[in-house]
Amino acid sequence: MNALNAGDFTLSDDPDALFDTWMAEASASEPRDPNAIQLATVDRDGRPDVRTVLLKGKDARGFTFYTNAESAKGEELKANMQAAFVLYWKSLNRQIRVRGAVEAVSDAESDSYFDSRHPRSRLGAIASQQSRPLDSRATLEDRVAALEEEYRGRPIPRPRYWHGFRVKPYQIEFWADRDNRLHDRIVFRREGAEGAWTKQRLYP
Repeated sequence: MNALNAGDFTLSDDPDALFDTWMAEASASEPRDPNAIQLATVDRDGRPDVRTVLLKGKDARGFTFYTNAESAKGEELKANMQAAFVLYWKSLNRQIRVRGAVEAVSDAESDSYFDSRHPRSRLGAIASQQSRPLDSRATLEDRVAALEEEYRGRPIPRPRYWHGFRVKPYQIEFWADRDNRLHDRIVFRREGAEGAWTKQRLYP
């Protein structure tokens, strides 16, 4: 959406449909990882943390990503099942911010996505003790090589600690660049993850 028609999106009353439209347009224009989100959590002491992960699913229930649940982000989510994330597409000068409660996805969903990954990515998920100290790159590569031999010709099982999380949104904000920093912003809010959305325009 360019500066001339950036305001059109503010007429939408459906954040789900608007998200899908923007994601489709980003997928056509963004050169790499249009589904990259900056995911924010807090630790047990209330200190914020943020990192980039890939958004792997979106439906009426929420937004899904997958990770090692024993990683820093996984431990932080266990302590506080709330999260926020942002998508920013430089090619379109657009941004979406999401806040919501978090839940673990089902084992069946995690199995299905894990089985869809490249075999070396599956082996990497088993080999990596994510967020914990690593003495050298060679240690990790040797572990992956050993797992390749172990599972040669055999199914690669999903580790019990690797699964998906779903952000169930209660706030979604859409931002689009406009000239002279007079950007367009609209925010949708609801009570919990099942309520009706309300919409409000915000100052840029």
